[in-house]
Amino acid sequence: MRNAPGERATEGTVEIRELECFLILAEELHFGRTGERLYVSQGRVSQLIRSLEQRVGGRLVDRTSRRVRLTPLGRDFRDDLRPAYAALRDAVENARAAARGVSGPLRIGFQGVVGYGFMDVVGEFEDRYPGCVTRITELPLSDPFGPLYREQVDVAVVLLPVEEPTLVLGPVFSRQPYFVAASRRHPFATRTVLDAEELATTPLVGVAAPAPDYWREAQAPTHTPSGAPVPRGPTVGTLQEGLSLVAANRGVMLLCRPTSEYHHRQDVAYVPVTGLPDSALGLVWRGDRENARVRAFAAAVADALARDPGIG
Repeated sequence: MRNAPGERATEGTVEIRELECFLILAEELHFGRTGERLYVSQGRVSQLIRSLEQRVGGRLVDRTSRRVRLTPLGRDFRDDLRPAYAALRDAVENARAAARGVSGPLRIGFQGVVGYGFMDVVGEFEDRYPGCVTRITELPLSDPFGPLYREQVDVAVVLLPVEEPTLVLGPVFSRQPYFVAASRRHPFATRTVLDAEELATTPLVGVAAPAPDYWREAQAPTHTPSGAPVPRGPTVGTLQEGLSLVAANRGVMLLCRPTSEYHHRQDVAYVPVTGLPDSALGLVWRGDRENARVRAFAAAVADALARDPGIG
């Protein structure tokens, strides 16, 4: 039962909307972005948090003009609430799935090139679950995990590695060797193959934030396998930005083979590189947002890989 306007929140009762608002605010630490995710005003977010604090009997959030942070009580409450809230969502979602089967939209984020093999998996999934409609969304190079955190996609195909504690890494596929993209004016353009140690001789185009540091390092290493420093080139937010800088001879860029084949340009040469581990893609999703559709899609990808490990 909701409280009348101006009435003090009743101790011991729970409003799901307040709990959801608090958990999102605990992630964002920003009232405006929390409101955007909930499709409510910033004032409504403040109202929900105040009401929850009245129910709890203590301050959960400290807010100043410059920053928002959780109080010690707020941090403890967040840690206790997350698994319980996730279990509640799962119970509701599982009940819905049992009642109607696997149905509804599935938003798939994709980083890199959507290969024909993977699109075949998407088609098989839709055939198996005709009540499920998929939508493919391209993920920014510099923000592989943000769309998942912002709930803009349900699952994402991203370049490895994935070391995010709140994300689940499912099937891994499309292991491919690296290529160097270089301007036709660059000395690398005339080579038929390169050793990874040669990256120490030229600036390497990197990936901009907000991608985490460990992920950016994997896509544009700062040292060769032997430990020699690699000169830093400009950082970019998208693949097209990177290729434009490569064409302008501002640096070279590491790409997997399918990406280099798909993004052919006359002013850019693509040269295979030895001495680096293969790139790979992985299917990931938020553990606290897992549902029947996500599990069914992950199973469909795993089944396809069991038949053909070369899917990519």
